[in-house]
Amino acid sequence: MPLVNMKPLLRDAMDNGYAVAAFNLVDYGTTKAMVAAAEELNAPVICQTSAKTIQYWSHKEIVSWVRTAAEDSPVPVVLHLDHCKDLAMIEACAQAGWTSIMIDASELPFEENLELSKRVRDIADKYGVGMEAELGQIMGVEDDMVVAEEDSVLTDPEDAKRFCDALDLSAFACAVGTAHGFYKGEPVVDFDRIEAINKLTRTPMALHGGTGLSDETFAKAIARGSAKVNISTNLKHVFVESFVKYHTENPKDFEPLRVIDAQYKACKQMFSGFIEKFGGKDRAQPFLASLKQAA
Repeated sequence: MPLVNMKPLLRDAMDNGYAVAAFNLVDYGTTKAMVAAAEELNAPVICQTSAKTIQYWSHKEIVSWVRTAAEDSPVPVVLHLDHCKDLAMIEACAQAGWTSIMIDASELPFEENLELSKRVRDIADKYGVGMEAELGQIMGVEDDMVVAEEDSVLTDPEDAKRFCDALDLSAFACAVGTAHGFYKGEPVVDFDRIEAINKLTRTPMALHGGTGLSDETFAKAIARGSAKVNISTNLKHVFVESFVKYHTENPKDFEPLRVIDAQYKACKQMFSGFIEKFGGKDRAQPFLASLKQAA
């Protein structure tokens, strides 16, 4: 089926108490594995792209992968641009076929962040795509952007309301104690803040820094309105480690397709685990039925 807009999908997730898994694709194999995992579970999925992945492969290649994987699929698939600061890249993605775009101006003061985000709102409206924006500084490393723990700033719920009211977002990314990358200690997630922000904004929250969080943390965050959960670092490790593991166990096997297949299966298994953990199983068809009713 055609790629879908992220806004109605995340609204359905928030209203029905589940979250859509969002994975940062690496290549066509990981893209194909994401969609295959979603199909087996009758679940929606978000294929995300980082700016550096786009720079490496190009807009044309990436959108062709996702469209090819999704065109014969019965489940909803979103192509989303993750953490981007470049307005030219944001518009190029929207024009090329992405169905959701994200501006990350979270390092700027509130008014400057809002002003830049409004410019991206215009781009999203121009191309009819979903939009995510961020308020507050999420610690860790994401796409070569580094935020030290001492520089992280948790999102104020009242500021979040002003921000979301002005932008009509598909997803709202905010700092609630999670971090990009692997956690060095026990993460301290502020569930009260998640709940307060969601009550004030009524905007589906994107939980960044999902790698390494416990099942209990995911469940609590989703129950309080986190409708999109990002997984990137975990995929990077499975992608590399599965390749190395196969070659280590089969040192004389130099048939590339067998190595690639082992990598594909390992990534697909990881995707399936997170999709099910976030409550996405069997949510695809009810969502699509609701779209038809609304049309």
